[in-house]
Amino acid sequence: MEEFAAAAIDAEDKDELIDEMMTRYGQDILRLVFSYVENEAIAEELTQDIFVKCYKSLHTYRGKSTLKTWLWRIAINHCKDFLKSWYNKKVINTGEELLNNKPSNEAVEQTVIQKEEEGQLVSALMDLPIKYREVIFLFYYEELSIKEIAMMTEVGENTVKTRLRRSKQLLKERLEGK
Repeated sequence: MEEFAAAAIDAEDKDELIDEMMTRYGQDILRLVFSYVENEAIAEELTQDIFVKCYKSLHTYRGKSTLKTWLWRIAINHCKDFLKSWYNKKVINTGEELLNNKPSNEAVEQTVIQKEEEGQLVSALMDLPIKYREVIFLFYYEELSIKEIAMMTEVGENTVKTRLRRSKQLLKERLEGK
């Protein structure tokens, strides 16, 4: 992919590269964005914006990091910009969806219990401040190293470790309190 990226950027074949990036990373970016905005419709819209921004900025990619890291950095910055925006603060979204869907009546007891526990975990995770939520997401879901997370979030490795430890502590407190 990285060799393809360099060749595509040089050859001005951006369309093919963006298609490949959307295929490979689209769902992951969508989940990352959702972890910030907590709304599926807004997450989908922002994900589209991120890929448009990536397409327009492809000429700025210098290969100092992987293409995935570069894309994640754009996504994280775009989400943070959205959260600070006037639109996010002043416009109320009427189509909000609930995070926890009611379990099916056909499900067996164990499945119901598992879904409830997963829902509590998701709810507790979404209640965390964004700086803790993002490191949990990147470390456990994206399986990135501390060093990669530090590079993406533009903080020190020790800060990432502290945020991971603190976020696990907060999750434990919130889940034990329920």
